[in-house]
Amino acid sequence: MRPQVVAHRGASHDNAEHTLRAYVAALDDGADGVECDVRLTADGHLVCVHDRDLRRTAGSRGVVSTMELAELDELDFASWKNPWADLDDEAPVRDDRLDRVLTLSTLLETVADYDRRVEVAIETKHPTRYGGLVERRLVEQLRRLGWDRPGAPVRVMSFSWTALQRVERLAPDLQLVQLLDRARQWPMLSQVVGPGWVVGPGIETLTEHHKLGKRIRKTGHDMHVWTVNTPAQLDLCLELGVKAVITDRPAYLLDLLDQRGL
Repeated sequence: MRPQVVAHRGASHDNAEHTLRAYVAALDDGADGVECDVRLTADGHLVCVHDRDLRRTAGSRGVVSTMELAELDELDFASWKNPWADLDDEAPVRDDRLDRVLTLSTLLETVADYDRRVEVAIETKHPTRYGGLVERRLVEQLRRLGWDRPGAPVRVMSFSWTALQRVERLAPDLQLVQLLDRARQWPMLSQVVGPGWVVGPGIETLTEHHKLGKRIRKTGHDMHVWTVNTPAQLDLCLELGVKAVITDRPAYLLDLLDQRGL
């Protein structure tokens, strides 16, 4: 069975992660879905940023939760990916609007306007100074789109079981994904994850602990695996019957699946 190919922070192998440019590239590549991390700004906007601070992706010492959206919008979120771009006289002129901070609302609007169904996997980051406000704001935003109902093209992911419980109370029809990055967490989590929840182990954890994938599969939970970027990693996911692979290289994985006749 062909798994869903989900672009991790957009097509982030070739583009700066979490920029609109990265997501447009992923959509143009034919990705079945996109994945993003969300954090709450000081003035209450959900933005697509992975790290707590901005040193890695925007060259700033600022912390997302202490900054307003207007302040974030002044920063360049793309130069770190290709710091020598300004020296290339033959490079095409870039639209800087595609390289600024991306709000979740803009990403969702982009996906909703696309000419085919594209699913969105949204990870809420914890710990955060705003606690459960992140999930409440997220559910409010999804509800405005009508995406809190059964069959909506969205799912919420977190490493925090408490955060997912919170989402389940606020919007019981949303699909939830319990992320997992250590094999030793599974015995405990297996006792508490909801019956309809998806389990999201990391590919490195599955590779290092050969029995983990089969143990998860025996519980009846679907698996969505991150971050799958190589043929060997994809083959392991196919062997385990994984339903979605989250990748930095959506075009490459789609091509690999075509080569395998899936």
